[in-house]
Amino acid sequence: MKIHADLTAKAVVNSSTLDWVPSPMAGVERRMLERDGAEVARATSLVRYAPGSSFSAHDHDMGEEFLVLDGVFSDESGDFPEGMYVRNPPGSSHIPSSEPGAVILVKLRQMQPDDAAYVRVNTLDPGGWQAGRTGETILPLHVRPDEEVVMLNWEREARFPAQTFPGGAEYFVVEGGFEDQDGRYETGTWLRLPPGSSQTIRTTEGARVWRKTGHLGR
Repeated sequence: MKIHADLTAKAVVNSSTLDWVPSPMAGVERRMLERDGAEVARATSLVRYAPGSSFSAHDHDMGEEFLVLDGVFSDESGDFPEGMYVRNPPGSSHIPSSEPGAVILVKLRQMQPDDAAYVRVNTLDPGGWQAGRTGETILPLHVRPDEEVVMLNWEREARFPAQTFPGGAEYFVVEGGFEDQDGRYETGTWLRLPPGSSQTIRTTEGARVWRKTGHLGR
């Protein structure tokens, strides 16, 4: 299966327009944003766990990262409520579940073999947030020479000058919305810009976004 599999092409998906597709496990459904492969695939998806559902034990030979958008996601390492950002490195394994139900943004098979860090960051904790550009605060989540993952808060009426991304950029709009020279991106929108893209951002209502840069230029 190939969905937005060409990493050299821009991709935009408003996830709210997609159907929830059943996974192989009862009570677990997906909205597929990008995918290259069958059941084991390089993938970015929204995954929804019904209350009391679980997924069978599995390995992540090329890593997993996720952001909890709603509810509480759990595995044997702990419970991760809304706002938690988690990275499980290549070679990790777990048995995921959710007692109250959960929705997560998850990326699979997209880490480098030497990226061995386990990361757990509560993005709703005000500690760790830093001043960025005028009208912006930033929370670093994971930084490597070839990859930077952050949460960004943009104030109402914020405007930012053109920025070029040599290694590409990827966004998910958690709250609010923003615009660039090509269009508007509402809550729930996933956006991927290929390497070398330039972007000028503005927001009327303000926004909270997850952003990853650098990883598409490997």
